Amino acid sequence: MKNKPIILVTNDDGIIAPGIRALVNVMNSLGEVYVVAPNKPQSGIGHAITMDTILYCDSVQIDNGCQKEWECSGTPVDCVKLAISNILPRKPDICVSGINHGSNSSINIMYSGTISAVIEAGIEGIPSVGFSLLDFDWNADFEPAKKYVCKIVKKILYNPIPKGGISLNVNIPKKKIKGMKICRQAESKWKESFDKRYNPKGRTYYWLIGDFINFDKKSDTDEWALKNGYVSIVPIKFDLTDYPILNILRSWNFILLFIFLDTLL
Repeated sequence: MKNKPIILVTNDDGIIAPGIRALVNVMNSLGEVYVVAPNKPQSGIGHAITMDTILYCDSVQIDNGCQKEWECSGTPVDCVKLAISNILPRKPDICVSGINHGSNSSINIMYSGTISAVIEAGIEGIPSVGFSLLDFDWNADFEPAKKYVCKIVKKILYNPIPKGGISLNVNIPKKKIKGMKICRQAESKWKESFDKRYNPKGRTYYWLIGDFINFDKKSDTDEWALKNGYVSIVPIKFDLTDYPILNILRSWNFILLFIFLDTLL
């Protein structure tokens, strides 16, 4: 690149979270950094956008870095939308999200605000990467993750990108990292329940609890890579079409089916 790349940084843990501060630190060595991130934690918010209330987005200075920063009252996806339409001087060369406190591997991608910001950038044709560290501790050590973050972002910035951009979901082990692996998303789910409780006034409330279940034991998945000490890199996209099922559905004769159902009514 002849010009310094413009890098958009966001997250879902909030603009003061140690994870995003570590990410900003790395990005400052790679380009011109603009941070637009939530002013409060937004974990598990998914691809939500703000439609029924007003949004605030204020310029702030969190540390002494050379980046420019704004804190937003909305969701991670709101942050990406606002950054592109109202804040950045032009469309960014890359959008990075994180570093998330905790895993966003396998099925967790469906609920993650970190990864939803990445997907939103992908919708706009912007290369994007979501980074997560497998450590929920607020004071987690992000130093070992930094060199992998730098390598991956450099690779995207300085190599040809497929039409429409590329989006990656990157998860990083807590310690003893052996290397990186390109993976697919493991087949998994959360077995959930709601713990029923009562407040001091006797009103019922519920607390979501659950256990993570990995059905996929193959060695080409993100869960396998992380369990065995590797950084997992999963390419993701916003198109949720189930292509293998398309031809099956096309074989259904909906016209005849509706005629048959009409005769029964």
